[in-house]
Amino acid sequence: MQIHVVQPGQTVDGIARFYRTEPGEIVEANELPSANQLVVGQALVIPIAGSYYWVQSGDSLWSISQRFNISYQELAQVNGISADQPLSVGSRLYIPPRPRSSAEFNAYVEPRGTSVAPALEESAWRAAPHLTYLALFSFQALRDGSLREPLLDHFGEIARDHRLVLMMVITNQENDQFSAELGQTLLNDPQIRSTFLDNIVAAANKHGFRDIHFDFEYLRPQDHEAYNAFLREAKARFSTYGWLLSTALAPKTSRNQQGVWYEAHDYRAHGEIVDFVVIMTYEWGYSGGPAQAVSPIGPVRRVLEYALSEMPGSKIMMGQNLYGYDWTLPFVQGSIARAISPQQAIQLAANHQVPIEYDWRAQAPFFHYHDEEGKRHEVWFEDARSIQAKFDLLKELGLRGMSYWKLGLSFPQNWLLLEENFQVVKRV
Repeated sequence: MQIHVVQPGQTVDGIARFYRTEPGEIVEANELPSANQLVVGQALVIPIAGSYYWVQSGDSLWSISQRFNISYQELAQVNGISADQPLSVGSRLYIPPRPRSSAEFNAYVEPRGTSVAPALEESAWRAAPHLTYLALFSFQALRDGSLREPLLDHFGEIARDHRLVLMMVITNQENDQFSAELGQTLLNDPQIRSTFLDNIVAAANKHGFRDIHFDFEYLRPQDHEAYNAFLREAKARFSTYGWLLSTALAPKTSRNQQGVWYEAHDYRAHGEIVDFVVIMTYEWGYSGGPAQAVSPIGPVRRVLEYALSEMPGSKIMMGQNLYGYDWTLPFVQGSIARAISPQQAIQLAANHQVPIEYDWRAQAPFFHYHDEEGKRHEVWFEDARSIQAKFDLLKELGLRGMSYWKLGLSFPQNWLLLEENFQVVKRV
């Protein structure tokens, strides 16, 4: 599979001829609204077997073979050239399909309101073949240890039909905000803690959950040992049913990192206790902050490398956003950026006839435009290049897999490239 970046004057027909494929296949793979509407700088996935590489200055057959994890002898053979032949800058080499790595994939789904939107269920159906887990966000813990259930509708059926482990996400949220006070009560009151675990077991048995996932955030720093003790108790309890236990962790880069989001999350203890963790490696660029990449590759790498110093890669799932943000400039504290899908971002660039740029340091696409009122906007999102960079990092670091926040936003290129790179593990 090839990633192609649209250049000025290019058309779908011309790109298809260049790669010896059909225009309709490119349109379908990328879910283009029209074959006549491309944006300069837009990344397209070209659905062909293998890919092509154009020789750059300083390249050798050996260096290219190392980049694509193929022997230089095989690379020479498939391209019909001598292994000792010098390469001309700009010449094209064919890279044959490579063996896929095995990995696990999770996606959160967050039904809101009084009914589940049909589009959200459709998104879950479409994503399910590419997933190991489907995470229902969220069962909200109450102060007496009872649970407020989310809308479940057909998500259990989706999980069964696609051999997914249904993940029961439990949060310390009150009024859609994480509550340190609620966490304190649940973790420190023995009677409420026991009732809480009883209610989790009852709900998991009722609905068929096989992974219990705690997303406890903004806990008091002094509750980190209480949280660890609670997880040990939960693990012992859930193991009798054969269930997995997992947690969500804030993106730390050191053991003693300061801040209310970080201090109660003990990477080493979680790595010892739970079956796996989801590290929330996104939201550097967030709705209430200044414009920047949502998950820049450098900070993501630093978090994951720290995590590997505290637990094995087989227990780490990299968090990945399926969205971007549209900020109005200049940024004003208190303003809120609009969340958009990658498909919406491309359409926005097309509507305003502006090119898409790419920040190679952050490994993320972005663009600027002016709205009808003349206000300048900055948009950061995800595309084929940025998600491939994350897949490469996942493989390089030897992680368990990737976890998406959240379904409901269209990003067809992600699923195509996921299947190109990985054999999805099914645990059911």
